[in-house]
Amino acid sequence: MSSLLNHKLILRSVLLGVALAFFVSTTVLNSSANQAKPLPDGPGRAETQKLCGSCHDIEKSVSLRQDRGGWQTTIEKMLAFGAKATDEEFNATLTYLSTHFAADEVPKIKVNQATALELESGLSLKRSQAKAIIEYRTTNGNFKSIEDLKKVPGIEAEKIEAKKDRLIFDDEK
Repeated sequence: MSSLLNHKLILRSVLLGVALAFFVSTTVLNSSANQAKPLPDGPGRAETQKLCGSCHDIEKSVSLRQDRGGWQTTIEKMLAFGAKATDEEFNATLTYLSTHFAADEVPKIKVNQATALELESGLSLKRSQAKAIIEYRTTNGNFKSIEDLKKVPGIEAEKIEAKKDRLIFDDEK
């Protein structure tokens, strides 16, 4: 009986050791695979790392890829939320991001299917404005034209007008 008990304890110890080894190796592999890729060299790299990296994972920050106007809006939002940067740091970061993390092609926005985040970033809107568009669409149905979109309370019509070439409504491809 004690031999069987010893055998079970040994088997449990071996299984526990194998599980622990698997956990440790998986953790090590994942941590090395998830290490942030360094930012490309160039003017503005240090400023970008300082401004964006102080609150965000830099890899996540640059994954969005935007045109210069989109990056400017993003940086302005960061500053409004309390990020600190001089005018020189702001401009260096804007130029760096626009150069190294530009959108390949500015995507069209399917107004009647877009998420709040897509509306916010794609139209350079405030989060509250993007949310208002979603709520208006939910309450009143799909938008048929840019004029319908401009009816949303609190929306800056000039921002919508400036990006009208990027908007797609239901019957457009």
